[in-house]
Amino acid sequence: MNKFHRVGIIGRLNSQHVVDSIQRLKQLLLQRNLDVVLEETIAQTMDDHGLPTVSYRELGETCDLAIVVGGDGSMLGAARELAPYDISLVGINRGRLGFLTDINPNKLESQITEVLEGRYLLEERFLLSAQVNHQDGGIESGDALNDVVLHAGQSARMIEFEIYLDGQFISSQQADGLIISTPTGSTAYALSAGGPIVHPKLNAMLVVPMNPHTLSSRPIVVDGDSELKIIISPHLTINPQVSCDAQNHLYCTPGDEIIVRKYKHQIKLLHMSDYNFYKICRTKLGWGSRLIEDRV
Repeated sequence: MNKFHRVGIIGRLNSQHVVDSIQRLKQLLLQRNLDVVLEETIAQTMDDHGLPTVSYRELGETCDLAIVVGGDGSMLGAARELAPYDISLVGINRGRLGFLTDINPNKLESQITEVLEGRYLLEERFLLSAQVNHQDGGIESGDALNDVVLHAGQSARMIEFEIYLDGQFISSQQADGLIISTPTGSTAYALSAGGPIVHPKLNAMLVVPMNPHTLSSRPIVVDGDSELKIIISPHLTINPQVSCDAQNHLYCTPGDEIIVRKYKHQIKLLHMSDYNFYKICRTKLGWGSRLIEDRV
């Protein structure tokens, strides 16, 4: 018996492997008498797919499951689009690491069948909302599942800024930038900048300086319901940027204020029933294997 009834398919562009997996997925879903739709962007790159095409909004409003075929970047984009809707997401890995898209494409039929029959683990993961308050009164905003990153943009120069947490002054920084990450993003850019790995179930945000000018400037972990405020120094001679998941970019000027807080919507991410976060870390990050075998 199918636990889900209307399924939307989302795919990464410009990949024949993705197209091949979508064709197999389509066949499986139709064989199970499911109502299947294809997100319109990927549909434009596929000939004779024979499926109804919908926008992200229509997919979110009418489907109860979205299957993302691609890499973690594809899942990040889908998560931001679909977070406002009551829809579950699962990913078939056609990228590199696959922290978020963890279904094996070689086992597509068997593993997707398990999901359709209700044999999966459900995780709710929160996103971040970033708002740039410009000196001239203008406002820009964006959302991120992994991270919000303040950086120098096209310029290879350090930037100066102040950090406040729930209205309390934390520190002033001279650095290449600042990464504010969710637990989901702790295995992404924040990790490469020296941040800790945080289990996805924790309600926490990571604040990770990028190449700070002082050795005592270290990453910190704060409550996930906190509000972070970053004020860019008015004395800067460059215009920094704020990037959300490295996909959406907001432009800043000296003196602007950046507010980062938890987004009001979460995503429902599905994994196989034997999913283990630390096993994923061992596999994807090359951690050592077990030295001492279990004793009976």
